[in-house]
Amino acid sequence: MTLRRTVATAVAAAVTTPAVLFGASPAFAETGPAAASVTTPVTAEDAGSHAGVLRNAALAGKLRAAGERAVTPSLEELEKAAAEAQKAYDDAVAAEEAALAAMEAALADDFPLAVAARAAKEKAADAATAKTNADKALADAEAALAALPDTAGPEEKAAAEKAVADAAAAAGTAAAAKTAADEKAGQAATALDDARVAAVRAWGKAEEAVKKALEAKKAADKALEDALEEQDPVPCKPESELTATLSGLPAKITAGSTVEMKLRITNGTDRTLDEAWPFVYFHAIEKGGYAPIDDRMHLQWSTATQTWTDAGDDYTAGSVSPLKAGAHADIKLRLTVDAGTPAAAGAAFIAADYVNTDGSCGGSPKLTPYDFEVTDKAAPSPSPSSSTGTGTQTQTTTTQPLTTTSGSLASTGSSSAVPQLAAAAGAAVALGAGAILAARRRKVDSAS
Repeated sequence: MTLRRTVATAVAAAVTTPAVLFGASPAFAETGPAAASVTTPVTAEDAGSHAGVLRNAALAGKLRAAGERAVTPSLEELEKAAAEAQKAYDDAVAAEEAALAAMEAALADDFPLAVAARAAKEKAADAATAKTNADKALADAEAALAALPDTAGPEEKAAAEKAVADAAAAAGTAAAAKTAADEKAGQAATALDDARVAAVRAWGKAEEAVKKALEAKKAADKALEDALEEQDPVPCKPESELTATLSGLPAKITAGSTVEMKLRITNGTDRTLDEAWPFVYFHAIEKGGYAPIDDRMHLQWSTATQTWTDAGDDYTAGSVSPLKAGAHADIKLRLTVDAGTPAAAGAAFIAADYVNTDGSCGGSPKLTPYDFEVTDKAAPSPSPSSSTGTGTQTQTTTTQPLTTTSGSLASTGSSSAVPQLAAAAGAAVALGAGAILAARRRKVDSAS
């Protein structure tokens, strides 16, 4: 589903531990912890290992970019979604526990509204008793008045009538008090019922929210688990049939001059490579010392459709998308050496790498070094002519690499102005980026 996790591993392996991967010298190991920003090797012996690390870093960057294009959503996004779903579930559980506690409290006898309802009910009962008593007193007074004999005097009759009036007033007051108490008791009972119903409903909603949050959490966890299980890190495949050759590099380059070359990538495999690109690293050391002059050399590339463009910070020079089986593509290179540059011995390290949309990747098994010299004055005789070709990025059916017209292969045992560079390149050339970086998907993402 995603290249992101394995790309992260690849970047860490290729960029942060070059000394372990390439057996670089301590001097190089201390100066090469990053990709494009890696300091130029401080000794000639470091050049080959340094070139290998730079190539690995370039391929790691391409893999990372391919992973970012292909992944929807990304592994980081899935991890974030899983964390958010976990938090939402935890919050829902906490809310459900709080709702349960609130419901239990509402149903308890000591719930404030329950206490108030009981008190109101007791007052209503007392008011009812008082009204009953008042009604009885009124009835008794009325009975006493009615029972007065005809012989009763005016004072006795007046007293009986007053007793009836007082009892009637008391009965009226008791009746009003009972009505008020009953109303308050009813209100208190309603408030208690409403609170308890609301608490039960709130708990029910909270319980349902927990179920939904759990489902969302399980889905997010499953998506992340599937994404992680889809990772199938394997080494990028070394492709002996994928070659990069350089023609037109003079044996000597005069300071202050510009030379043009042609780099050809040939796909001798039986399948199309979705994107292939050359790795090109020029390194030179001042003669009689160990000072590098890399910052005095400036590389550009162009094609029939692309004007001269500075080579990338990752030491790549353009790309081919796609490169069909059995086809090749040519890219023009232009190297300018600053005026005043001292005499130096150098080597150009060349390779080709690719990344497919399905996550597979690989490259030519070896870095190919070509030696050259930088002279601080014009050479007494013309340098070998540069075979620059057309400089177009066309594809043909031939699989034969270009013949090197100038600049010998440093690893062939031919005459070399910089044998120490060729020796240093041995380990890195044999390893190559393809045998180190781990990044490939087991399944093709539907988005890609």
